[in-house]
This record gives sequence, C-alpha cells and structure tokens, in this order.
Amino acid sequence: MFVENLTETINLGEKLAQKLNPQSIVLLQGPIGAGKTSFVQGIAKGLSISEDITSPTFALSHHYYSGKIPLIHLDLYRLDDIPSAKEVFFSEEEEAIQRQAILVIEWPELIEPVVDNFWKIEISYAKNYGRRYDIRDPKNLLTFS
Repeated sequence: MFVENLTETINLGEKLAQKLNPQSIVLLQGPIGAGKTSFVQGIAKGLSISEDITSPTFALSHHYYSGKIPLIHLDLYRLDDIPSAKEVFFSEEEEAIQRQAILVIEWPELIEPVVDNFWKIEISYAKNYGRRYDIRDPKNLLTFS
C-alpha cells in the first residue's frame, strides 16, 4: 500500500487501529524519517486517545490511557544490545497485559525473535512518491486496501 503524505499516513494508522485488540503487539520498522511516529499518531486517533503522541526515542516508552484501549508506544532505537532490548520489551509487555493495552514498538529488530503473535508494519520510501507500507497481521490473513 502506498501513501503520499502525512494525512494519508495518519488515516492508515487510524484504519489499522480498528483491527487491533487489547494486547495486540505491532512491530513498526522503517528508516529514520519514514513516518513511524506519525503512523502511531493515527493508531492513537483511531483509539480516541486525546493526548499528543510524540516519539519516545529518549524516554524509551510513552503510555496513553485516555482512549478506548490504552496504548503503550515503545522505541528501541537507542538500545544496541539484545539483553537491554529484551528487558525493556518484557517490562512493557507485562504492563500491556495488565492494562489490556496495545503495544506498538518502533525499531523492534533486536526483540522480534522473542515476540509472538504480532502485527508487522514495514515502511519504506517509495520510488516516485510517499511511502510504501507492507502490513502483515498475526495470521497473515489481512488484506489492507
């Protein structure tokens, strides 16, 4: 799927939010500046979260509880070793389970092997315009249009 601009990115995230359930895990991959946090803003909009959604790069995670389903937004960009990434992930996963929250993880490469039953969103720069989104649901059954 291709998106041309920020509005379409947010709309796509909002559309995905309607398919997520409490305890869904979303792995969000893409280069710097590809629109990962903007996509999370769309997910938050779809969950009726009223807080401003910002990148958790320095804080590692942000928690949002104002919506229909809570959202935990995790960013593992600054972590460069597997044990540290796993420790942060397992802590946030436990919180997501307790709060019945959706867990969205930017830069999940270090922890992907230990995550079960997840959505995977891969964002890349499109050749001629915008971004390309490859979206896979946990059972690889979803057709996104």
